[in-house]
Amino acid sequence: MKKWHLHLTRVAGGAGLLAAMAVLTPLHGQEAASTAPAIDVAHLSSLRTGLDTVWVLVTAMLVFWMNAGFALVESGLCQSKNCVNILAKNFIVFAASTISFWVIGWGLMFGDGNSFIGSHGLWFVGGADNSPALGEAYAAMNPFSTAKYEGVYSAINWTPVPLWAKFFFQLVFAGTAATIVSGAVAERIKFGAFLIFSFLLVALVYPVTGHWIWGGGFLSVANFRDFAGSTVVHSVGGWAALAGVIVLGPRLGKYGKDGKVHPIPGHSMTSAALGVLILWLGWFGFNPGSTMAAMDGKAIAHILVNTNLAAATASLSALVTAWALLKKPDLSMILNGCLAGLVAITAPCAFVSIASGFWIGLIAGVLVVLAVVFFDKLKLDDPVGALSVHLVNGVFGTLALGLFYDQQVATDVAALATGLSRGAQTWVQLKGIFWAGLYVFPLSLVIWYALKAALGIRVSAEEETEGLDIGEHGNEAYPDFQAAHK
Repeated sequence: MKKWHLHLTRVAGGAGLLAAMAVLTPLHGQEAASTAPAIDVAHLSSLRTGLDTVWVLVTAMLVFWMNAGFALVESGLCQSKNCVNILAKNFIVFAASTISFWVIGWGLMFGDGNSFIGSHGLWFVGGADNSPALGEAYAAMNPFSTAKYEGVYSAINWTPVPLWAKFFFQLVFAGTAATIVSGAVAERIKFGAFLIFSFLLVALVYPVTGHWIWGGGFLSVANFRDFAGSTVVHSVGGWAALAGVIVLGPRLGKYGKDGKVHPIPGHSMTSAALGVLILWLGWFGFNPGSTMAAMDGKAIAHILVNTNLAAATASLSALVTAWALLKKPDLSMILNGCLAGLVAITAPCAFVSIASGFWIGLIAGVLVVLAVVFFDKLKLDDPVGALSVHLVNGVFGTLALGLFYDQQVATDVAALATGLSRGAQTWVQLKGIFWAGLYVFPLSLVIWYALKAALGIRVSAEEETEGLDIGEHGNEAYPDFQAAHK
């Protein structure tokens, strides 16, 4: 995404405004002009970069806190005998993602290279990251600067925040993609197998499609747009999760021989509801934070309201759809409806109007309920609805960017207008969805099958019946309520 030129214009504009205010400050007598304070452009530029850096890091911390939301949602929607296992997976997955992204993932995603993969700055993030073009632009605005602007991560040089701020912001997104897989494969996967898959996902799978879209790759050049990750994060995590669900098979007793679905209720809807509220809050960092510019108030406000509106309408439409199909206002469907709306608006939040955000959320809430029923008919066992939320609505949200594309919003908010019609933009989005799925799903299948052959990925039937907490971790979340396991 190349919008640093607009960012610089806004910085320069801000400096110019302050200069004008200083010159026009009412002073007595004819000495007004001579006594006006000189404007230190270098200081203003540094101040702006500092504010942007704080904004990026705070919003990244909000996204990091989404790990708590995922942990509560997934553990709450699963059985109590597997609670420790799910909490452990959600906790350790970010640790694994941190090392994996630091060692190789970042370089593959943002390193200069070709249209398909980064080939420079691959191993262990470090060094300068600012491009010569950015340096020249800042030098023109700030003649007092003597900094050298050189580096190998030019795809992310549209923001002048320090390299490590960029790294951490992108890291929490990578960790989110890995976390998505956890819920879909819950209650029957070996802990070690999941940990290895998470490491490989962030090292080799996630950053390649990320390079195509955010790293200056062929989809970005072809005008594919994904502001905050409906495809980059959610669809990628969803495709990887689908592969895992297929290789693992359903939980014991989930589907009868007659094809009947046997619900396996979660043990704590309190935990699930609190988790979704945490995720809803975290999305206010996920989407608005992707501006990476604290002073871009118009864009931040537009994106935040769009994000919230889509979550609200999706919650309501999921409620109505579930009530109509299931004859009850099912809370789990309402919660997943909210998440579906958030996923769906993640790509188009800066490219569509507020009214379009309303409709995108409304459609997402219906889709998630229908998708849950659909996957059950296919006997694809997803304990928490991750496929319906992240894969189905990641695809829909990416497509919705084209269907509801607004050229004026794309110019004013995202600063990434393509100049394409809605039809043309939709076709570009569709091709991007295809290429992402074509890479992630088969490669994830290969990894899952390789792990299955080498280590085994599913716990024994006895351990699954007893509970993964005891078998995998040797402790329980609620020992006083599971005396039968002692």
